[in-house]
Amino acid sequence: MINVVLYQPEIPHNTGAIGRLCLGAGARLHLIEPLGFSLDDRHLKRAGLDYWKEVDVCRWSSWEAFLAKLPGDAKLLFLTSKARQAHWHAPLGGDDVWLVFGPETRGLPESLLAASPQQCLTIPMQGTRSLNLATAVAIVLFESVRQRSKGE
Repeated sequence: MINVVLYQPEIPHNTGAIGRLCLGAGARLHLIEPLGFSLDDRHLKRAGLDYWKEVDVCRWSSWEAFLAKLPGDAKLLFLTSKARQAHWHAPLGGDDVWLVFGPETRGLPESLLAASPQQCLTIPMQGTRSLNLATAVAIVLFESVRQRSKGE
């Protein structure tokens, strides 16, 4: 299973849209607290439509609580505009891949990125420093789906 991890997401409609993406890709969505909204938020449910109740969601009280429950073969991949390696050059097709995305306004903390620089990936782009979080998740998530379908 593909795992999408949102570290302290801030905007409910992005999380709702990402939930729909995860459902469509057969992925599990992990939410690392604190969240910038309630899971009862109407914007989250509006973006997730009637699919939200079907999304496989795991909620974690902290990054440390999340890490403590990771399987031993988990491979965390951190998506950041600060990396140089393009996401499509990374092996995203395995069952042990966890795609980690930061909050909309500040991205992943430097401490996470510095601890695993070889596991940091970026979405190459021109003319902008970042993309909407749901758009970024869609790009990387479906590259993972593509690689899995090809056995890469």
